Order: sequence, then C-alpha cells, then structure tokens
Amino acid sequence: MDKIGVGVIGVGAMGYNHARIYSKLDETDFIGVSDLNDLALSRVSKKYDITGYKNYEDLLNNDELQIVSVCVPTTHHYNVTMKAIEYGKDVLVEKPISFTLEEAKEMINFAKEKGVKLSIGHVERFNPAVKKAKELIENDVIGDVVSSFAKRVGPFPPQVKDVGVATDLAIHDLDVMAYLFNKQAKQIYATMGSILENCIYEDHAEIMTIFETGISGILEVNWLTPYKRRELEITGTEGIISINYINQSIDVHGKFANDVSIKQEEPLKEEIRSFLNAVKTNTGPIVTGKDGINALKMVLAANRSSKEKVPISISDIK
Repeated sequence: MDKIGVGVIGVGAMGYNHARIYSKLDETDFIGVSDLNDLALSRVSKKYDITGYKNYEDLLNNDELQIVSVCVPTTHHYNVTMKAIEYGKDVLVEKPISFTLEEAKEMINFAKEKGVKLSIGHVERFNPAVKKAKELIENDVIGDVVSSFAKRVGPFPPQVKDVGVATDLAIHDLDVMAYLFNKQAKQIYATMGSILENCIYEDHAEIMTIFETGISGILEVNWLTPYKRRELEITGTEGIISINYINQSIDVHGKFANDVSIKQEEPLKEEIRSFLNAVKTNTGPIVTGKDGINALKMVLAANRSSKEKVPISISDIK
C-alpha cells in the first residue's frame, strides 16, 4: 500500500511528539504542520524538512494529506476538527475530545456523515502496563474487581492555559478505569481547589467514581507536587494489581501472584500506529468518539460535583 499522507495541526508540547513519531514511521509521508506560533512552526518544519503553514486550512487543502493529528488547545478542538472533517481527512484529536459535550456530539455526527475516521488521543490505553493489566483482569488473576486508586501528580505545566487539572490529567485515569473494568461510570463526587497564582482553573482535585456493579475508583490529581507520579492500584477479591505508568511496570499480589513480563513501548507511538492501521484496513479505531464522550462526561460530572458540592449522576450530564 502507498504511504499515508499525514500532518499535524498544533506543534506545541504534544504536537511536537506527534510530528516526531510521524517523521520516523516507514508507512507515512509527512506532508506538513501548522501552528500560529512562528517559533514552534519554524522549529518543527526545519527539523523535519517539511512545509509549515500558519493557516491550517492551507495544510488541509493538500490532496495528499489523509490523516491529521489535531493537537491544538482544548478550546479549539471543535473548530479545527470540524474543518478537518469538512476537508475529508481522518482525524486523531488529542484528549479531551472537545470542551463541551454538545461540540463532541457534533464532531462525531459530522465524521459519520462525511465517512471519515475520528479517534481520540487517550494515550494511556496504549501504555503496555495498562494493556497487560487489562489482560490480567480479564483472565481473573485478581478475581472480581472491587476498587481502584490512582495518583497522577506533578508540577504545573505553564503551556496549559485553557483547562484545569481535572480535564488535563484526571481524564486519563477516569478513562483507563472505565476501559479496564469495561464498565460505565454511574456517579461522581469531587472536590477541587486552586492555590497557584498563575493557574486560573483548579490545580488539585480528588475524585470518587462509582462504576456499574458498584466498583469504586478514587483519584488524586494535582499540579502542586514537585515530581511526577503516575500510579494506579486495582484491588480484586483475590489480589491486587499495581501499575506504574511511567516505568511501564506491574506488580501483582495475591493468590495468583506471578512475575509479569512487559515489553516497553512508547504509548503515543502505539496509539498513532493503531490509528494508521485503522485507516489502512478501513476498520474502526480502538479509541472511538463514543469513548471520548464517556471520558468527557466523567470530567464534566466531576467539575459540576465540585461546584455544587454533591454527587452527580452521569445520566444528568447531557
């Protein structure tokens, strides 16, 4: 099969990594990138010897372009993605799918109408440790899942200006929990606050989620900790699985405890490869628009719970 023409819109921190990976894949023809920031645009276009566009529609207008990664700030996901779909491009948009639920639904419906693929960048699903945990849970290594606890903390990222820590960080673990348990969230209770002077949204949050069948998930996230920690512990009736996202490692304790072998891979690279394969084989992407909506609903429920100081049912998020 001929190489797939790819491009990236938004080459800040995450978009730069999309560009880096696309440039190294044999199956891709890296067409170009777009960004409003002259410095970022020049940096990436020169490094990979590709065309840089200030106006992203100039990139989308290229007939050789088939796939575009949308890595702009969350508040611009809707406009850029809708325009890419209008041009008939398959889209991998960074998480969250969009800023509002209404926007997300329009994006999904428009992609279906235009016959293009839309996938959401919930990259932790492609972390080898998460994939292995999914396998262990499905093989009943820890029995029935009872509860989980996640901790995702670290320093404040100054490039994130349009969302708070719940939308930026908590959404990862909320999505992973739903994915691992294969259950939808039913109710969420959250407390949030803001301490940092340079952060206009919440910089710390504690979120408790009740999933179908009563599985509970507790999550702590913040931009206050001077070091990064990305951990998830899952408790079952017959054991515990502990995941370190950063090290891509798993510890299993309990009746069926055993050494777990994991082949380390870059999650973003695996995510991009997966989407490329979906396009090449004309199959559905692993992370769908529906998955993106489910994750967004959980974050919106958490934000609402914090403001109203009561538990929020996911069914009330419409």
